[in-house]
Amino acid sequence: MTPKVSTAATRAALLEAAREEFAAYGVAGARVDRIAERAGVNKERIYGHFGSKEKLFDAVIMEALDDLTAQIALPGGDPVDYVAKLTDYYQSHPDLVRLLMWEALNYREQDLPAGRETRVERCARKTASLAAGRGEEPSAATARMVFMLTGLALFPSMMPQLGRIILRDAADDHEAIRDQIADFVAAALK
Repeated sequence: MTPKVSTAATRAALLEAAREEFAAYGVAGARVDRIAERAGVNKERIYGHFGSKEKLFDAVIMEALDDLTAQIALPGGDPVDYVAKLTDYYQSHPDLVRLLMWEALNYREQDLPAGRETRVERCARKTASLAAGRGEEPSAATARMVFMLTGLALFPSMMPQLGRIILRDAADDHEAIRDQIADFVAAALK
């Protein structure tokens, strides 16, 4: 008799398999049969748990961002340390970087579907934290600063080929790149 796999275990296996598939191929290129095979389940389980490939992608993004949020503190106390840790996180989680890039390509001008409100609230907390740390009220300028800090942290992992072109052999010195980003942020926030 084959042991039954729990619903939670099936969902977790699907999310893990889908994260690999979506990071490699994006929403359009990902195949539900490969995800199901990788997860060791029937592909109907994808539809039963998530409803569609697109909703599975959204769930993968949300889970990846939940992990990021759990591991990186808000920027208010020390935005320089925040951007350094964020740079390290993206360097050690290239699949998240690829997922975010695929998401940008897939949705472009459209509003994000599921999870948008949660993500807006998270970013509002980051903006409020940064503003409080700087002794200011949250504002559009503070939100732009959070956006720029995130972009600076993401950039080396998003554009490694540009790093290899510009930095040549020094492109592999992640610590030096991270430290220079942190120094840049420290100077900018004076």
